[in-house]
Amino acid sequence: MQDQKRRWQPTTRQLTLLGAFITPFILMTAYFIYRQMAPFGSSSLLTVDLGQQYIDFFAYLRRTILHDPSSLFYSFSNGLGGEMFGTWSYYLLSPLNWILLLCPGASLTVGVFFLTVLKYGLAGLTFAWLITKTTSQTGLRAVTLATAYALMGWSIANQLNVMWLDAAYLLPLIFYGLFLLMHAAKWRLYVTWLTIMLIVNYYMAYMICLFLILAFIWLAVDRWTNWRALLRQGSQFALSSVASGLLAAFVLLPTWWSLSQSKAQYTVTSFKWKFEFFPPKMIGKFFMGAFNFDQMPDGTANLFIGAIALLGAMFFFADHRIQLRSRIAAGLVTVFLALSLCVQPLDLLWHAGQFPVWYPYRFSFVVAFWLIWLAAQTLTDDFEPGWLAIAVITLIITIGSGYIALNIKHFKYLQMNQVLLGLFFVILALGLITLPVKQHWIYPLTFFVIGATEISANAFMSLNNISYVSQSEYGNYTHELQRLVDHVQQKDTSAYRIGKTFLRTKGDAFQTGFNGGGVFSSVLPKAVPTFFGNTGNPDGDGFVEYSNGTLVTDSLLNMKYYFQQKQLAGALSGSSMLPASSNKADLADYQSIGQDHWATTYKNPYALPMGYAASRDILTLKNKTADPSQYQTNWLAALTGHSADRRLYTAQNFDQVTFQNIGQQSKITGAVLQKKNLLKPAKMTLTFTPTTNDAYYLTFGSTVNSDNANFVLNGQALNQYKTYRNTIMVSVADHAKGKKQTLTIQLKKGSLWLDNFTLYQLNTPKFRSAVTDLKAHPWHLTKHNNRYFSGSISTANAGQVLNTSIPYSQGWHATVNGHPAKTYKTVGMFTALKLPKGKSQVTLSYWPPLLNLGLAISTGTLIVLTGGWWFFHRRH
Repeated sequence: MQDQKRRWQPTTRQLTLLGAFITPFILMTAYFIYRQMAPFGSSSLLTVDLGQQYIDFFAYLRRTILHDPSSLFYSFSNGLGGEMFGTWSYYLLSPLNWILLLCPGASLTVGVFFLTVLKYGLAGLTFAWLITKTTSQTGLRAVTLATAYALMGWSIANQLNVMWLDAAYLLPLIFYGLFLLMHAAKWRLYVTWLTIMLIVNYYMAYMICLFLILAFIWLAVDRWTNWRALLRQGSQFALSSVASGLLAAFVLLPTWWSLSQSKAQYTVTSFKWKFEFFPPKMIGKFFMGAFNFDQMPDGTANLFIGAIALLGAMFFFADHRIQLRSRIAAGLVTVFLALSLCVQPLDLLWHAGQFPVWYPYRFSFVVAFWLIWLAAQTLTDDFEPGWLAIAVITLIITIGSGYIALNIKHFKYLQMNQVLLGLFFVILALGLITLPVKQHWIYPLTFFVIGATEISANAFMSLNNISYVSQSEYGNYTHELQRLVDHVQQKDTSAYRIGKTFLRTKGDAFQTGFNGGGVFSSVLPKAVPTFFGNTGNPDGDGFVEYSNGTLVTDSLLNMKYYFQQKQLAGALSGSSMLPASSNKADLADYQSIGQDHWATTYKNPYALPMGYAASRDILTLKNKTADPSQYQTNWLAALTGHSADRRLYTAQNFDQVTFQNIGQQSKITGAVLQKKNLLKPAKMTLTFTPTTNDAYYLTFGSTVNSDNANFVLNGQALNQYKTYRNTIMVSVADHAKGKKQTLTIQLKKGSLWLDNFTLYQLNTPKFRSAVTDLKAHPWHLTKHNNRYFSGSISTANAGQVLNTSIPYSQGWHATVNGHPAKTYKTVGMFTALKLPKGKSQVTLSYWPPLLNLGLAISTGTLIVLTGGWWFFHRRH
């Protein structure tokens, strides 16, 4: 009975693991509370891509799982519509994302808070697990090293890339699995954790796989016995790694297909063997607070691990308890990693052949792991460094610190007080490490206090350099947009898209669940920005934004509804929670169907259905013009089959042009405006008076932007999304017959090139006639969701096609009257089918390419591995 009443007593190792989890968890939670992050204040963790991209994907994840499973593989919130498998595998497959299901609406930021601090804690836990299993580390020293790993500079700098943080807590588990594979020929743990990593985030997994090759080399040297044993270990490593890849094939194969349409098309095929910067510049990143906003787009690798771990890694190479061959092999691995941080081809290798767009040297977490792992081998109770080692390391530290101090003006992220503070902790750490007496309880406590203080100070100083989105800025906007979307969707359940003239992020459609026209994604197919650029809308390699729709594109893209923010007056002017992103005078052609204090909702009478009967000319259209107005009319004319529809837009002259502090110009389009006096303001004023109620548009080339000039239309700022690399179309007048229009262009710099700057008039009656023709034979949908459309359509003539605004993909499978039908790509973007004359029943359904093959391979591999394991254990 007394034994049954005996209380459970945690072991030292269990307490160590608990401390390794709690310490980084509490430290980061305390810091975020200090910064008043929701739910503890008015701010949020949203910043840069987390606030502009990932938060929208998290909202999509919640909606898909809880409300709309049809959007799992395909979503019309993804730009004009797109496959989602690549999005899931890059952004959303972390098992911890289930936390987000508990956080609806504006409280999603609270879920991000707990998701982030939990990943910090798990990184500390798994690293402590590794070193307590494989070294003599335990207690507060193990907690200190685990905290150094969890809060390394890479994690602090990349916490906004929250999907990458899974790699930090999975890497120690994978490494431990490799350790067991090499030491005891046990493969299951290695295969299990590597498979999970490949599934959770293939991008970080790729970097880990490269590192595992280096780790295998070191472990093979460290455990060297003979060539036969090495061959056996190499075979086990290769087969186990391949097995993990095959088990993850159900994710990897569809993802590979997705990448072949997007990121893989940007792979660098030529490079030079050169240093990307002077290598000693990396030393600056070992000091506290060596990070700021400017380091995000273009900086050196984030390498901070704290003085204790750094010195421990350095002393590893002078530790005579470790075999010389192991130290030499570790040195070669370290040199390779160091070169990878500054030599261009090696940098490209770690990033799968692509230079990162922002967040350089994303693989530096493996460098930090490696250094702290080396430190864990050395910093034990019985370590006593020799005086020569102490002298050499002191000299290296002195030279490195001296270089930074003498060149401090070249390190914008460092100040002298940071260097001095860093040296102070180095001195403390050096004295601690070289102290001959380490058995007293004060030693591990001092070890922890010094290490945790420095690590915490780095997080504090680094993150204080970053600004964040307020909770109200995110929450209020999301609430208002959601209300507008819900109001429309409750009244109209058909298939359509919604446009808007305001913007918080390009992923607003994901955030509030509507079919939109913008997206910001690293897995955006290359065809999408190409199409947006052709039609006069902003685009980039990883984003598109439908902010410059015309009456023509709104119609062809099924933009059935529009939201426009209201111009507030008085004290509220400029403070709208719906920040303007475009000027859309042609909304005067649409019907106002509702309004409130913040916005007006319009219905587009010209919006074509998701599918309709059109001329077969669309299948052979080669639309290569660089003029977006001509591109739009060529597109429309190919659908109607009427060549006259190619002349819907007509270039117009301005009535009057005046110049202030600018040389006189006889021609506006293509002119270079030059300031006469660089010290005085300069502007050009253009006026025109519409002679009809048609829609008028201006084209702006890529140089005609807000970085180079301010644009004022009729006394109001001309709202326009800032970033575009191709010619865009700007709506400037509609239903304005006889009303003088005045555009003022104020130069911000010494000159301005009016690239593709032209005024166009749309022949609105001819446009309406073309739309009426196309509306005559719609695809009457009886069932539809994100991945399935079914309905009937009638054609009056033979040779017509079902033209849709559904983006083309090999994943769309069509049937016409129950028989499989071939799909065709139109304008390099959309899906069309050939139709027989008369009435037809047409279905389109989406299934990710290669998913079935991947499932078969993964299932087969699992059966083989399970069966083999069962057979082996049954015999033994």
